[in-house]
Amino acid sequence: MNELVTGDAVVLGLRPAKLPSRALAVVIDLVVVWAAYIVVSIVLAIATDSLDTAAVAALAVASFLLIPVGVPIAVETLSHGRSLGKLACGLRVVRDDGGPIRFRHALVRGAIGVVELLMSFGVIASIASLVSARGRRVGDLFAGTLVVRERVPADRAPAAPPPPPWLVGRFSELDLSSVPDDLWLAVRQYLTRMRQLDPGVGWSMSERLASDLAARTGVPLPHGVPPAAYLAAVVNERQARDARRAFGAAAPVGGPPARPPRTHRSEVTQPGDVQQRDAQPQAVRPHDVRHDAAEVAEVASTRERGPADPPASGFAPPV
Repeated sequence: MNELVTGDAVVLGLRPAKLPSRALAVVIDLVVVWAAYIVVSIVLAIATDSLDTAAVAALAVASFLLIPVGVPIAVETLSHGRSLGKLACGLRVVRDDGGPIRFRHALVRGAIGVVELLMSFGVIASIASLVSARGRRVGDLFAGTLVVRERVPADRAPAAPPPPPWLVGRFSELDLSSVPDDLWLAVRQYLTRMRQLDPGVGWSMSERLASDLAARTGVPLPHGVPPAAYLAAVVNERQARDARRAFGAAAPVGGPPARPPRTHRSEVTQPGDVQQRDAQPQAVRPHDVRHDAAEVAEVASTRERGPADPPASGFAPPV
């Protein structure tokens, strides 16, 4: 299994396809492609019956380059590495780093596949796949690709415990570029299984891993920090850096701007009336002053009497 280590110190397992499944996928693809090629050749032979020999030969070469060579390249490019045969067998062509292939990868695989699959009847591809540790043929070696199995059970990796709050962000200046992947894997495996270990064995393992990690970073272990907490804080710092690298800076905290409070008006005013009212100052009339004074007196008397009686509802209590 080809192992790739992600930023969370998790092994990304790429399971290379075996020779029988790859051979079955190639046979399915060749049957479909050659059936289409034979149908197109018959149609061209009927349509070009009146042409000369040179034109017929040119159309034959063009149809051969277009269907048995060009169609597989186009299908692998558009489907990101899954032809009809690979889709039926649960296979996919990916890059060495696990990413989807592009046109140049499919072009190199298709061009070399003419020699090692069509001209040699698959003998060169079979020998190269048996010799290679990951089952790659010559076209995969030149294109930097790998045929992997997709229909495999997904293993859910246990989550590493978070560091103490007082250690979050404390190691933001550490240089983690020189820490190898096997050390990250060992640290993560210890953090996910430290509760299952004997206390003495777990403490010695944490001290050894913390010293190795401190030696790789060039900064000694801080005084008074437990080794397990130090390991969890450094792993959390690496995950935070990978998240910032992948998603960019964090979005500004805060919700949408607050809306102004809605006011209930008893009457609808036109924009022209508002502009005219703002432009002309309103004079205070004596009638308005007397009306305001009457309202103030009514409110004062209501406070002295207490709350008013509720309006009658027409409901009479039973006698």
